Amino acid sequence: MDFMELAKNRYSIRNFSEKVIEKDKLAKILEAGQIAPTAGNYQPQKVYVVQSEEGLEKLRSLTKCHYDAPTVLIIAYDKSKDWKNPNEEGVHSGEQDASIVATHMMLEAWELGIGSCWVNFFSPSQVAEEFGFPENITPVLILPIGYAAAEATPASWHEQSKELCEIVEYL
Repeated sequence: MDFMELAKNRYSIRNFSEKVIEKDKLAKILEAGQIAPTAGNYQPQKVYVVQSEEGLEKLRSLTKCHYDAPTVLIIAYDKSKDWKNPNEEGVHSGEQDASIVATHMMLEAWELGIGSCWVNFFSPSQVAEEFGFPENITPVLILPIGYAAAEATPASWHEQSKELCEIVEYL
């Protein structure tokens, strides 16, 4: 499958089976995040793998968008390690870097037959507190990940995209 086919076919899974991701496949997914580009190659990303019942229960209490996945990744960044733009105070790369990392992992997972769903419907400060993250770690998203249940289907809006001319402008 070429990249465009992979990208067009991938959809957010909101109904997972109980099947656990094999260790070798999870390792490939995590490696995809490891090799993702980051600003200045500072690599401020932190990926927390939540598989314990205790950890999954914490996440269930913090968001309804866990979809009972057997594994959830918390993708965060270290504020003390992200690139700071010298041209403008307060502009930094942490959220973008974490997003690139998550995208790489989502696409590698799909190529391996494993689904995921990007979730930002949660309180980052509550997640950081519940999991005891250091003050410099900022959660950006959670990524429920696993095998799709047999009845999983794309959301009704999955294939809806704006026309290219609506989102691209040549200057």
